[in-house]
Amino acid sequence: MAKTSTMLASLVVVLLPFAVLGSTCVSPDVKTETYTTTDGMASMDTVFVVEFSLKCQQKVENLNLYADINGRTVPATKTNKADNYQISFSEEHKNLPSGSYQVRLYDDEGYSALKKAQRSDSESQIKPVHTFHISHPGVWKGPLLQSEFVASMVAILVWYFAYTAKAKLQSN
Repeated sequence: MAKTSTMLASLVVVLLPFAVLGSTCVSPDVKTETYTTTDGMASMDTVFVVEFSLKCQQKVENLNLYADINGRTVPATKTNKADNYQISFSEEHKNLPSGSYQVRLYDDEGYSALKKAQRSDSESQIKPVHTFHISHPGVWKGPLLQSEFVASMVAILVWYFAYTAKAKLQSN
């Protein structure tokens, strides 16, 4: 019995590094598609949606990913396509003005190291799996003058000119 448990312990010690290394993505190839809210009239928040494919040099199964956007960490959801993930993130319009936003992807190890580093204010030393940028053009808040206002002003001007023309005709 002692020999079997020693053999099992030795096997675990030998295979554990391979199991841990198997869940880390080496040389990632990432292709992204992004969407950001551009119409501020139709929504209350600015939304970023990023769908990306991640192919690693070695085959990695069930890789959990986390994205750090603007100092806020969100999980990446695996889609029904192989090696595809999606991230969605929203804030009020005033908190996400137009510009370029850096997205850093972390695996489980990187995420736990990031959380640990954030507590000690040294997060810049953590290397992400991949980094990309989202270009946000900003939101359109509508025309300067509403169409109802313009139509009302035109109607008032037409009435004014018609009334003054009628008054001139009646005075003669």
